[in-house]
Amino acid sequence: MRFSVTTGAAGPGLDPAGLARLAAQAEQAGWDAFFLEDYLVYQGRTDLPTYDPWVCLAAMATATSRIRIGTTVTPLPRRRPWKLASEAVSVDVLSGGRLILGVGSGDGHEPGFGAVGEPAHPRERAERVDEGLAIIAALWTGRPVHLDGTHYRVDGLRYAATPVQRPRIPIWIGGDLLAPGVRRRIARWDGCCAYKGPPQASEGPITPADVRELLAFVARERGTCDGFDMKVSGIDDPDGIAALADAGATWWGRWLAPGDPARIEDAILAGPPRG
Repeated sequence: MRFSVTTGAAGPGLDPAGLARLAAQAEQAGWDAFFLEDYLVYQGRTDLPTYDPWVCLAAMATATSRIRIGTTVTPLPRRRPWKLASEAVSVDVLSGGRLILGVGSGDGHEPGFGAVGEPAHPRERAERVDEGLAIIAALWTGRPVHLDGTHYRVDGLRYAATPVQRPRIPIWIGGDLLAPGVRRRIARWDGCCAYKGPPQASEGPITPADVRELLAFVARERGTCDGFDMKVSGIDDPDGIAALADAGATWWGRWLAPGDPARIEDAILAGPPRG
């Protein structure tokens, strides 16, 4: 089991410079990864200044040398896939191959969608995730990309800049673990950082039984779980974490809500809850 922290790029102490400092502290304290949530307006809170996570990740990359960094998750429907592909490659190269790209469809109620005219309907957002991921993965190969989809069209675009990691930057899928479409998407990619239940009505933390069930589904869909990562959170006691690891979870995460920089720093400096 590897251990991560997640917070938002929003509020006091969580600007690019502050996050770079915290990432360096997390590395020194023994954490294995530092992830950022991706919002235009953090959870709709207009009282918190929100910063671009990709600028923050670049700052974090230069301040660290070992820990993984990434997003959990970037709402792909409100980003242009070809632009995100380029940003991710740039951070992967800058970090020496330490990026993890977490992707989801986003919360249609978040101001980053409806307030600026982005698609908010769940079906369209899901379609844009699948088409967008196909474009991103294809661009990372360095070969010309041709795709004529429902929402995106790419005609021969080629990126010469490719990721350090092979075969690609790991793509983890977020969203509602109980949704059949999300489960199928999880099985097609490299990992899972999903929660259980919709954002407005969580059904509690993911349990060892949930982990075993999802990994069995992934194995049926793709023939193997080799190289597949599953990140879980919400259960903090050592016995509970050990049970999740025994079930097959590979990452445990601690979410640190923005707002109190001293509390966030203390939690990071305390280090991961290794048994």
